[in-house]
Amino acid sequence: MEGSNNSEDFAVGCLLSIKTTLGDEFDGQVITFDRPSNILVLQEGSKPGPRRNIRFLKANYIKEFSFLGQADDPLDVKKCYIDLHTLQAREELALRQAEAEAERIGVGVTAEAQSIFDALSKTLPVRWDKTVIVVMNEVRVSSPYLPDSVSGGTSVANERVKKVIEFERKRLQARGASQ
Repeated sequence: MEGSNNSEDFAVGCLLSIKTTLGDEFDGQVITFDRPSNILVLQEGSKPGPRRNIRFLKANYIKEFSFLGQADDPLDVKKCYIDLHTLQAREELALRQAEAEAERIGVGVTAEAQSIFDALSKTLPVRWDKTVIVVMNEVRVSSPYLPDSVSGGTSVANERVKKVIEFERKRLQARGASQ
């Protein structure tokens, strides 16, 4: 059966040893084969467990394969294990990250103001207070977001913020001139 590359050989549950045209070699169990797209979905390794590595492989890239045997359906619901605690933890983390990213987007500000905020955020802790950029919880940058718009904080912190704004404005002007 080696190298025949007949899609009829890709029955659900088959254990195969595969060599690809790209030089990869691995064993896997067929989860499904989609004829219209010619994509084989495999669970790598031959032992099912709580962690699975799923591979999508275009059948055209199979150089040769060997039939290793037949196993039960890898998606048998009686044998599937879903770690709900891990999934819930991942969901909570994704939500926290999305909320943190949303807080980094200014509401009612120009693209230029957002660029200045992003430039400051690369090296300093920043947040939005409506349309004012607050840097290190002490320096405030108001519209029109020029070095003259910087107020509060120590003189050292103030100068640092002004330098970042000047540099970012020059970068934005250079980018605008080149378009």
